[in-house]
Amino acid sequence: MKLVVVSAGLSVPSSTRLLADRLTTAVRGRTPVDVEVIELRELAVEIAQNLTNGFPGRRLAAALEAVTEADGLIAVTPVFSASYSGLFKSFFDVLDRDALAGKPVLIAATGGTARHSLVLDHALRPLFSYLKAVVVPTGVYAASEDWGAEGLPERIERAAGELAALLQGLSATARPTKGDDLTVVPFTEQLAALRPTG
Repeated sequence: MKLVVVSAGLSVPSSTRLLADRLTTAVRGRTPVDVEVIELRELAVEIAQNLTNGFPGRRLAAALEAVTEADGLIAVTPVFSASYSGLFKSFFDVLDRDALAGKPVLIAATGGTARHSLVLDHALRPLFSYLKAVVVPTGVYAASEDWGAEGLPERIERAAGELAALLQGLSATARPTKGDDLTVVPFTEQLAALRPTG
């Protein structure tokens, strides 16, 4: 199975990339996946050009293809002005609107203060729901004070377990092809499928 990780961090080193790496490691600990990481800061110029001329450059085209062909996605953004970054949104704006249909997605964000944690439910979750992705119930937000504190490792592990469960369920069924009718599973049914039985 192929897992693609989209990181919208702008600095080097980046706390956004660090969170993406920890989530990836946690998923890999639960199910075998081939991982490809896409650093959006390296594609910023091509994303802007695609928005203005409608044509992706070579590296952007490869990144868009990787996301489209992935079995699952981890998407991590820094918080700017109480929402996802413009670079993050622009990347998903140039992605084909059906590319994420039925695809399991783990959402995560980083910020300077815990006050921005609602970005997960008020910005990221609606974006990926609009794109018809299957968003795992647990989103992960990491404020500056969360690094090295209790709580963050547990959230990472819980979210990774939920994504791994969806990926394992996907591998047990036939993958949808481009012409298939993709039915969106209600969120309550997604939750019920993740609850342990017995």
